[in-house]
Amino acid sequence: MTGASSAAFVMRCVLKMPFHYLCGMKQTMITILGPTASGKTSLAAALASKINGLDAAAWGETTQGAEIISADSRQVYRGMDIGTGKDLEDYTVDGKLIPYHLIDICEPGTKYNLFEYQQDFYDAYLDIQKRGVLPILCGGTGLYIESVLKGYHLSPVPQNQELRDRLADKSLDELTVMLKELKAKTGSNMHNRTDVDTAQRAIRAIEIETYNLEHPMPERELPAVDSLIIGVSIDRDARREKITRRLNQRLQEGMVDEIKGLLDRGIPAENLIYYGLEYKFITEYVIGKTTYDEMFRGLEIAIHQFAKRQMTWFRGMERRGFTIHWIDALQPMEQKVDQVLEIVKSSK
Repeated sequence: MTGASSAAFVMRCVLKMPFHYLCGMKQTMITILGPTASGKTSLAAALASKINGLDAAAWGETTQGAEIISADSRQVYRGMDIGTGKDLEDYTVDGKLIPYHLIDICEPGTKYNLFEYQQDFYDAYLDIQKRGVLPILCGGTGLYIESVLKGYHLSPVPQNQELRDRLADKSLDELTVMLKELKAKTGSNMHNRTDVDTAQRAIRAIEIETYNLEHPMPERELPAVDSLIIGVSIDRDARREKITRRLNQRLQEGMVDEIKGLLDRGIPAENLIYYGLEYKFITEYVIGKTTYDEMFRGLEIAIHQFAKRQMTWFRGMERRGFTIHWIDALQPMEQKVDQVLEIVKSSK
């Protein structure tokens, strides 16, 4: 994006924003975040349903209900349903579908990125606000959440084939060291450890950091979003038990067949491996690199580690100035929804 087009994009955002948002008079969105298996999506849907059932006097606002914007880096892909845990049935509450955005918006095998997410988020956010509806941002990809709440400016980074060729024979450990050195030079804190899940991811991260080093740009050019942030906290032992139970359930629901189907459609194995976690471990099992037991044990450990990294990111957000109101995931749903509404009321 050129400087002129970037400025035009920002101006479009600003011109479409409600007056009360521009004046900073109140928060204009609710964000619900949490680690995998914390039940954040079902909470967001239940909260939206509750808001949709309240009249203006009870809610104390002029909003015309609520809609959900997803903040999940993998649920954007069509046909990747079980492995990404879309759980689309969660968006139907008491027989009514809660409208959602940024799910199933691109094809599997492609590489959706943070720059694209920011633009898609603002499109959805502004459309929802224009209709007088309350946006609820919900997800576990801390990088995506923080980028839109802070309004980080990112530019699309073109592929550097010469650089990729030079890095092709390097080990993951060597690439990790190179990435750390580049980040030290750029002062980057906008990437997490999934950058080095695979050599392919690490090379792309190095490509991005190299480009940013050679093409420095202003850090902030997009408007930040003033959001009330709710964190869903789940006890470590309960989280581990739920992760294992959910992994078994998703395998029984056909997660292996889902990934076989993607491969049968001609999507290269390395593209699925790039997505990490379920798609990495199960693809390696399907193509014969691992046994089923090796796949299950490795994937189970990786998901536990991923949930821990998510919590580390969210705690880091607090250190970087965000206020997160934590609620207990193990409470009954009605109690959680009422607690969120009380937090909303007390924040006005």
